[in-house]
Amino acid sequence: MEAKDYMKLPYTRLVQEMDDESGHYFYGRVLELDGCQSTGDSLDELYSNLNEAMEGYIEAKLGNGLPVPAPESVGNYSGKFVVRLPKSLHQRLVIEADREGVSLNQLALYKLTL
Repeated sequence: MEAKDYMKLPYTRLVQEMDDESGHYFYGRVLELDGCQSTGDSLDELYSNLNEAMEGYIEAKLGNGLPVPAPESVGNYSGKFVVRLPKSLHQRLVIEADREGVSLNQLALYKLTL
């Protein structure tokens, strides 16, 4: 496959709106391509810059004879994972969930998205 073929694949692009000491901008990265990232002043600019970064990343991998990671599929994941934690933390989380009137799973999902 060539770089243009990889560019057509459904890679996972993560985008964040940023407002920090550098100002207001958009930051994006490609989840499957470690270190492939870019910024832009608008979403359109970010998308264009991120595609350029992806193409450069893929061309560099191919030019050096290295494998290019394939896109991940949501179908590869069940949506479940097990976490072991101290009994005292389990107790605190159950109490907090009860106070909020939600299930422990809902509370954990909320905390993971922060």
